[in-house]
Amino acid sequence: MHNPIIDSTAIVKNTKIGDKTRIWAYTNIYGSEIGDSCTIGAYTEIQNDSKIGNNVIISSHSFICSLVTIKNNVFIGHGVMTINDLFPPSKKRTGKSDNWKPTLINDNVTIGNNATILPVVIGKNAIVAAGSVVTKDVPENAVVAGNPAKVIRWQ
Repeated sequence: MHNPIIDSTAIVKNTKIGDKTRIWAYTNIYGSEIGDSCTIGAYTEIQNDSKIGNNVIISSHSFICSLVTIKNNVFIGHGVMTINDLFPPSKKRTGKSDNWKPTLINDNVTIGNNATILPVVIGKNAIVAAGSVVTKDVPENAVVAGNPAKVIRWQ
């Protein structure tokens, strides 16, 4: 069994981390699950109630909010933002997170730099182009791009 490698500047609390996972500098991770052989880039935040599978790369400066599930073999580029609150700040106004919505990123997905992902389901083997704003579910094997993201081709 290999232990995870966690940079001394990372803040990791109440999180299950799998074998051979590397967490780089200045990350903030709490209340989540991260699988085996993952890489979490510097300056990334992963919030509570998020689940990350095996062999996932989350590049630097990304934000994975509560209620995001990322399956296996996923690549997330730099500066990717996920959103769970469509009418923020709902929790500040109501004191509850009842209006938050989940996001599911399935196996073998690639998400390009600076994409924004609203609460959606991204199908297996899909590609989200850099800078895209994903507002609707993405079918399996689709390549999406734009704001809002639309299918531009199939793999």
